[in-house]
This record gives sequence, C-alpha cells and structure tokens, in this order.
Amino acid sequence: MFEILFLGTSASAPSARRGLSAQIVSHNEYRFLVDCGEGTQRQILQSGIGFKRLTRVLLTHGHLDHILGLGGLLSTFLRWEAIDELEIFGGRSALDRVHDLLYGVVLRGNQPPMPLKMNEIKPGTFFEADDFTITAFPVTHRGPDCLGYVFEGKARRPFLAEKADALGVPFGPDRSKLVAGEAIILADGKRIAPEDVLGALEPGTKLVLVGDAGRTDDILEVARDADALVIESTYLDEEADMAKQFSHLTARMGAELAVKAGVKKLILTHVSRRYREKDVLAEAQAIFPNVSVARDFDTFKVKR
Repeated sequence: MFEILFLGTSASAPSARRGLSAQIVSHNEYRFLVDCGEGTQRQILQSGIGFKRLTRVLLTHGHLDHILGLGGLLSTFLRWEAIDELEIFGGRSALDRVHDLLYGVVLRGNQPPMPLKMNEIKPGTFFEADDFTITAFPVTHRGPDCLGYVFEGKARRPFLAEKADALGVPFGPDRSKLVAGEAIILADGKRIAPEDVLGALEPGTKLVLVGDAGRTDDILEVARDADALVIESTYLDEEADMAKQFSHLTARMGAELAVKAGVKKLILTHVSRRYREKDVLAEAQAIFPNVSVARDFDTFKVKR
C-alpha cells in the first residue's frame, strides 16, 4: 500500500486555499517528497507529518512553482530541523536550476548542514527496496527532462494460511521460510514446498504520478492498470486551446486517459484558481466516475 498526502494542489500560483505543487508519498518507513513548491515547509508543519525521514525529493521538472520551496526547506534545515541527509532526484535541467537556488542563493559559499546529493536520473527504475520500486518515465511539457514517477509494489504470491494449517505448518519461522521461497521439513519428516502454501502470483500496488503535462498519448502505457493515477488538471475543456498553448491538460483529458488506461482511481491536482472545484470534478466525472479533485492536506491510501 502507498499513501499520498497532498501539500500543494494549485497551478502556477497559490490561491487562498491551495499551495503550490508538493506531495508526500509514503510506504512503510519510506517517505518521498514529490516536488517542492514555494511554502512547502509550512505545509509540512501544518499537516503534522513533520520532517522526520523526509530525506528524498523527486522533481518532475524545473519550473519555479515546483522547486522554489527547496530554498526555504534547506534554510529550515540550516536553523531549526535536523535530518541525516538530503537526496534530490530529477532530470539534468531541473537539478541545474536547483543547484543555482541552493548553492547560489541559500548557502552562498557555506556548506549544507547535512550530506546533500543531487542525483540525475533518466527514464527507468532508479530506486528499489525489498518490496517496491520507483521508475521514472518521460513526460511532454515545456522544456527538457520532464518526468513522471511510478511507485509499484513487487509482485508476490499470497500465503494461504488455511492450506498451511491443513498441512500442519506451525506458526513462526517455518512460515516465514515458505513465504521467502524455501522448502521446510516438519517434525514428522514431511517436506512442505512453497508452492504447497502459496497462491498465484499477484501484481503489486501501482501508483502513477504525473506532474505538468501537455499530452497523454505518450504516457498511456505507463498508466495502464494503475491503482491510482495522479495527474494535473490546469484547465477545463472550454479552454483546451490555451491548455495546448501552455502544454497543460484539461480535466477531460485526464479523465479520458484514465478510461483508456483502465486505472482504478483518478486524482486531479494542479488546479487553476480561475475554476471552481465542482466544475473540474463534474467535467472529469462525466467521463470517468471514480475521480477526486485533491485539496491541500487530503490523504489517499492506494491499495491493489
């Protein structure tokens, strides 16, 4: 299961109720801050989640409404908060801009208060834990190196407790060995193989997160069968020409992608303050019913 907390859901500029782009994706002990718009540090405090274990930042691209908050975040780490390290992942152009912001404006010749790593990533899997991976994929927007991210649990075979009970497998280490793919020998000499107590292979939870985007045909296969798709909705269809001009999406375009890709849940964000939330929701729901328009501090649990 993944959990996503929205810290900022406005497009381009903040509104009275929406901050700039930022969200935290959590899985067990892992936390990832995806984008860091202006004011993100305050949103982190307001949410109550705090800074603990928030050591990895994933950038979708280098536009200011997605990165300016990194300056304030580092300033906070200089004076008030302490973390073991800070890793920032993104495309080359985004990292170059962030480097100028952090080293040229915030630090100005000083050293960061923790190990600070800038990790350039290309499309492909760049992070792997025991039970999930994160994969970057290219997104079409204004400028180079724009990325989206897939958080995906690893496929697994469920442990069938009823079968284990019937075969006399005791609770404890023996069951853990079977889950890990090892055969065991019971006290009576009977051999139990993993396939005796494991079900069919099941795909893991899939969360697809897209930042700013100007088209959807090139991310269709990436979004295929996602349990949740988070994607921008800067415009309504009545201003589709403007959306195309500035390389953004409409609520309708996001909903049409959700239908074509067969996703389970659609979450729209990056909403322009020119629109009412209910109008954004209505446009998308007319095409794809299971949709939400994220608000600041909304939390969604994503399960298979």
